[in-house]
Amino acid sequence: MSTWIAKIAKIVVLSLVLGSLYLLAAHKHQQRNDARQRPVALTAACTEKLARYGLAVAEHYSSPYALKLSNKAIKSRGYGEDDVRAIQRGCNIIDDTQGQFAKDIARERWSATRFIRGTHVSCDHCHQSIGDKQDAAGNRLKGSLSLGASWVMADMYDRFTGLLLPFELRQMQCYINSSNGYKPNIADDLIRDVTAYSRFLSAALELKIGQHYDEQGIDEIAASATPKQGDDYVRGEALYKQKCQSCHGRQAVGTVTNGQVVAPALAGPNAWNMQSRNYFHYVSTILPGFICRNMPLGAENTLSNQECRDIAYYISNLPRPAGDRQGPLAALQQQALMTVMPPLMRMTESTRKQGDASRTERAE
Repeated sequence: MSTWIAKIAKIVVLSLVLGSLYLLAAHKHQQRNDARQRPVALTAACTEKLARYGLAVAEHYSSPYALKLSNKAIKSRGYGEDDVRAIQRGCNIIDDTQGQFAKDIARERWSATRFIRGTHVSCDHCHQSIGDKQDAAGNRLKGSLSLGASWVMADMYDRFTGLLLPFELRQMQCYINSSNGYKPNIADDLIRDVTAYSRFLSAALELKIGQHYDEQGIDEIAASATPKQGDDYVRGEALYKQKCQSCHGRQAVGTVTNGQVVAPALAGPNAWNMQSRNYFHYVSTILPGFICRNMPLGAENTLSNQECRDIAYYISNLPRPAGDRQGPLAALQQQALMTVMPPLMRMTESTRKQGDASRTERAE
């Protein structure tokens, strides 16, 4: 008799545990669904961009950008309320990846911090102008990593893996390597919303599915596009100090003012890892291409191909997180360098300033 009572008690306990887990999952699902229905508090930049592209709930969509470009209104399928909210959230994620401008991250932004290790990384640092960088005349710029142009490529051949990768899987690679973080689930709202926003950009810019555009990806710069001087650390360091240091700081660890990232880290714990395609020693053509086409801000396309490769070579020789394939010894070495070098640099800077002050006093 006691054996049967024990068995029944186990079944009851197990049923209560499973039932509790089910109720908790249902509650969390309802919370998420409620969040999807809330009005989206846009960042200032997203408010301006989505208004400029005429995003609204309507049966048909006609792009103001395409109208201005061709003087012809082109109608496409419109957007419902759920579509508009998803696009708005996607824009917020690109513009404010870590929720730095959000008053309440849980309610107003679906930030991506749960998938990113560092505190600097933002999608907008690479996909500038929230994914569709243009010049003053509205011309899309070559090698500017346009999200809309990337989306219309649909399944794109990836020469590093030898696979046809859809847009969603290419996003996941960004979180793992370029953000030195973790892979989101393919069904995560984060992936869906960024995809919705990118697809909207392709419609707003009147891009055709399956076609390649100059702004898609990076205009890579190979060694063959230089005067064959070789990639030089010393030249790169001098150029970095001249062209980049005022924004990205000494040793490229980024600049933060009042808790806001002014310029992201290019090295150190908040930068991309050694498995990212931005890492010169993994892929030597991508970072130079990005630098030449997108840097310095306001003076794009002013650096030579050799200068871009030298700067990229210098940056990539600074310490940064190890990637998936480097192993524990490389990870330990990089972590030690990232821990030791910043205080050493601060000490060196302090000593230099004291020496300058002493020389000034003696001169007076």
